[in-house]
Amino acid sequence: MPILTVRDLRVRYSASGPEILKGVSFDVAEEDFFAIIGPSGAGKSTLIRCINRLVEPTSGEIVLYGENILGLGTRDLRRVRRGIGMIFQEFNLVDRMSVMDNVLSGRLGYVGNMTALLRLFSKADVSRALTVLDRVGLSDHVDKRADELSGGQRQRVGIARALMQDPKLLLLDEPTSSLDPKIAREILGMIKEIAREFGVPVLCNIHDVQLAMEFCNKIIGLQDGVKMFDGPTETMNKERLDEIYAMEVL
Repeated sequence: MPILTVRDLRVRYSASGPEILKGVSFDVAEEDFFAIIGPSGAGKSTLIRCINRLVEPTSGEIVLYGENILGLGTRDLRRVRRGIGMIFQEFNLVDRMSVMDNVLSGRLGYVGNMTALLRLFSKADVSRALTVLDRVGLSDHVDKRADELSGGQRQRVGIARALMQDPKLLLLDEPTSSLDPKIAREILGMIKEIAREFGVPVLCNIHDVQLAMEFCNKIIGLQDGVKMFDGPTETMNKERLDEIYAMEVL
């Protein structure tokens, strides 16, 4: 049984504007590491951001663990978002804050604003933050400012922050595009290992097809907002890739 079901998802950014997603449907199971691939402008990032309603769909259904999140009000949407971890292309860290404080910000959906502002996090939260920082290899960087870190280290902070949410789903929006190839492979490998350890399914917008083929068990191929492929990675071949990227502007 899928934990995430997307049905006939459509998006326009304005009433008279072009349709960005055109009836996209797919299912994500508990152990899936899904890649979303396609040329620039295909709608990959829009699709990822619809799942937690950072982008509001025009129509369709997004059902996460049996709950259609498109019908939720502000309070219930906040509750659902707590369980959706997101890892960003540009890391989205607060540069002037320490590594520890950036990681603890993953608990903002669970604590009050004043608690966060005054850094009055519980001992349990601090202990968990130390545990996840150790898991991503940053135990020696707890008190460093985020802007003192390398790109790979900054993305590890982003991973740790997402884990602090106790996520039921991880969304990755181009998590490796700002990294060199060696570090990108290390980061994606780490995310895959952690997702397996924590039992969290992953939906990953990724521009590097080779990395998608190497690390993901299923692939969605988008072209101009239309789903061109949806299936196991091993069924992807050159002909299908050529079809997906037929409109790529070189």
